[in-house]
Amino acid sequence: MALSDIDQEQGTEADIDRRRLMRRMGIGVAGAAAMGVMSTAGLVASSTPANATSLGAGPPDGDIFNYALNLEYLEAEFYLYAATGQGLAASDRTGTGTQGTVSPGALVPFKSRAIQQYAQRIAVDEQAHVKFIRTVLGAGAVAEPTIDVGIGPNSAFSKLGVAAGLIVAGQTFNPYADDISFLLGASIFEDVGVTAYAGAARYIGNPDYLEAAAGILAVEAYHSGAIRTLLANIGAGVAFGLISNLRKALSGANDDQGILIPGNNYNIVPNDVNALAFRRTTTQVLNIVYGGGAPSGNLFFPNKLNGNIN
Repeated sequence: MALSDIDQEQGTEADIDRRRLMRRMGIGVAGAAAMGVMSTAGLVASSTPANATSLGAGPPDGDIFNYALNLEYLEAEFYLYAATGQGLAASDRTGTGTQGTVSPGALVPFKSRAIQQYAQRIAVDEQAHVKFIRTVLGAGAVAEPTIDVGIGPNSAFSKLGVAAGLIVAGQTFNPYADDISFLLGASIFEDVGVTAYAGAARYIGNPDYLEAAAGILAVEAYHSGAIRTLLANIGAGVAFGLISNLRKALSGANDDQGILIPGNNYNIVPNDVNALAFRRTTTQVLNIVYGGGAPSGNLFFPNKLNGNIN
């Protein structure tokens, strides 16, 4: 399916009520786990702001945007496979540095038209982010590095699923298996993008670059809020919480859960006590997407990012 063929009309299936969705879906390993632990949810009314960092000189703007481009490559590959069954075009993957290969995902057999359209919409956006940043950087754009968005017990998704407690060793977390598994897979990436752009903003010197980064951050935040809301609507908040806790541990800061309200399942924003989005340093972001490095390798980027921030 070409992205130009994606139907952008609003679907009539807006009701994603948990019970209705349960009746209509075939739930994969991660999805079943999400539903099975739903009743154990616990909420606290506190949040700790992300650690403050120095306002000293940072990397050049081009390095920051290449760092962002690597993350956009990852998101685009995941969503494009989920929505269309194909990854980025060859012309969107070239650049400086070593061009890698992609462990491919698969077309999700969506049961909910609403969730399918969310996937399609986000895939279009992430592909556009890749194209836009590559245009901004011109000949300085890095090539797409080796990326793992594949399926299997040794895939990056499965390693993360084991570390988070979604599955046990030897099982497969397949984010392309069904609607809920897709949303859980998507939830891994969007919050990282939001916090990465927020953390890098202070170092961007060119106002045009800063304006562009702010625009991308806003779109990633819309994506994140939508995915978190969908997960809350279908009762998968505890499974999302496991992923959130792992990100928090990998980053080394209490910077993921956001402001939680007792009895309120709608934890839709990764924000601090001042309701500001958490800001992550490049090191914290890399710790998450690399899975902390050894013993699991560099997780979604087996050979690390391309560019000076890697």
